[in-house]
Amino acid sequence: MAEQFQNILIIDDEKAMRHMLRLVLEPHQYRVTEAANGVEALTAIERERFDVILSDIRMPDMDGLSFLDQPQVRNLDSTIIMMSAYGSVDTALDCMKRGAYDYISKPFKPDEVLLTLRKAEERQQLRMENQQLKTELSKQGQSFTTDRIVHSGTEMQQILQLVKAAANADSPVLISGETGTGKELIARALHGESDRTGEFLAINCSAIASGLLESELFGHMKGAFTGADREKQGLFSIASGGTLFLDEIAELPLDLQPKLLRVLQEGEVRKVGATKAEKVNTRVVAAAGRDLHEAVEKNQFRSDLYYRLAVVDINLPPLRQRPEDIILLAEYFLGELCRKEGRQMLRLSEQDKRQLTSYQWPGNIRELQNYLEKALIFSSGETLELPPLRLRQDVSLSDNLADFSLKEAAQRLEKEYIRKALDRTGGNRTKAAQILEISLRSLMYKVKEYGID
Repeated sequence: MAEQFQNILIIDDEKAMRHMLRLVLEPHQYRVTEAANGVEALTAIERERFDVILSDIRMPDMDGLSFLDQPQVRNLDSTIIMMSAYGSVDTALDCMKRGAYDYISKPFKPDEVLLTLRKAEERQQLRMENQQLKTELSKQGQSFTTDRIVHSGTEMQQILQLVKAAANADSPVLISGETGTGKELIARALHGESDRTGEFLAINCSAIASGLLESELFGHMKGAFTGADREKQGLFSIASGGTLFLDEIAELPLDLQPKLLRVLQEGEVRKVGATKAEKVNTRVVAAAGRDLHEAVEKNQFRSDLYYRLAVVDINLPPLRQRPEDIILLAEYFLGELCRKEGRQMLRLSEQDKRQLTSYQWPGNIRELQNYLEKALIFSSGETLELPPLRLRQDVSLSDNLADFSLKEAAQRLEKEYIRKALDRTGGNRTKAAQILEISLRSLMYKVKEYGID
């Protein structure tokens, strides 16, 4: 029985497809509503709330992509999964950019639909558990400070001293650095070292459609646009008294940049559809993974907003420029992973250390952490087995473009990991599910889908 998603809307112009999906889903205790196109679907979502929406792309009157673009759909908290017999990787990416959670190519097996729903349920459950954990930590008064940032080099020490010095100022802070260098950790440390008693909230400016971002940041009034059936507080208001972290600030749409500048200058926000502004006391910390100077020169980012954000400018060095921190970070991550898995502490050999320090780590700290996690999964006994870094990619790409299928590559990698996990646990599927960090039910579906003995 479905644990999270129960009420499902199926949008497809083919009656036979809707009937087939109903036959697949209803035995698993899903309640199914049907719509023949996007127009009918809009009427349905006005009548009731759906946990998940399965939508075809090619339909008359209103197709699936147009349905995704509707304001009332963008404002839904439903999980949307798209379907098409004419899709490609570009089509799938387009659906994701418009807010869809996943994409299924037709024709598909019934188990594939069920598996996609199970994965979405697990994702929703993890999000709920993560939010509960954050709430609990907030109640306990725990905060992230500079003492929890692993380092040994003088450059990082100077950066953390700057964080402490700037923590209690109200001025905005701009954190720059490559992907994976720990920009959000520095933002959390700025909040944790401050006297601010409000929340720390984070938003990725590149992950939310521009049409929704203004409402997310500033809020909206009831009736401000189609689908705005209630007043909504924006993140600036919710984080008043605390800190708002704006990640990927370089991707903030140009039409929103003057509105953000006004908040920084005046300390007030105006909800979409409101006639009056309200005062907020929100500390803004922004992060950029690319050069904002270059974005300003290309007229992609306002110069006045840049200088207002960069009152305090923190530039995080890439891991390749912090060789003295690589082993310290590796040992820290290894210890955390062993404790998490209930494993005996594994040590890095001298050869391991030479291998780790001789690599450039283009993905920085995040790549190092992921690499060690994979190494631990497939290490047995008391010896840590580090795969050669020159072979760190699990899926080798052929020079033939016909092989550049993300879906097939992901399936090959998933199948390989499942086989290795089962081999390591002697075929114990419960333990294999634990080290793969998926539910036993999902593992059973995948074993059946891939025909693994």
